[in-house]
Amino acid sequence: MQAIEEFFTAWAAAEQAGDAATLETQLAGDFTAVGPLGFILTKQAWLSRHRQGDLTYQAFSLSEVNPRTVAGAAIITARNNTRGSYQGHPIPEAVRATLVLVSDTGSWKLAAIHMSFIAGTPGAPPIPGTGGRAAGERSAT
Repeated sequence: MQAIEEFFTAWAAAEQAGDAATLETQLAGDFTAVGPLGFILTKQAWLSRHRQGDLTYQAFSLSEVNPRTVAGAAIITARNNTRGSYQGHPIPEAVRATLVLVSDTGSWKLAAIHMSFIAGTPGAPPIPGTGGRAAGERSAT
């Protein structure tokens, strides 16, 4: 599991820095991402966000990391914590992510990521049934 932790440390640093050259080596050739609104990004589309300067991060980290390995792959659920913007618009500060790593000649590559809003966190939809209030926010009545 140490190699997985090392991979994610390097990946998070590359994402935060917008380092498309490093990310290119960390993503599998057939990498696919599903964003929190259901959009799909190929490897080239993922990298392009950084190359074009459309996506910028002031902070990027993973927490609540829960890895498990299955038949030469690692499946990880985690919380992705960010501060940043896409084309000048703020991005959600937290998403729940499922990441799939595959081992390619002894090193891990990110093959897939699927992100989901965490209801009630900044930038995400409100918690259902709260009348639009965020987590911990009280009604005025």
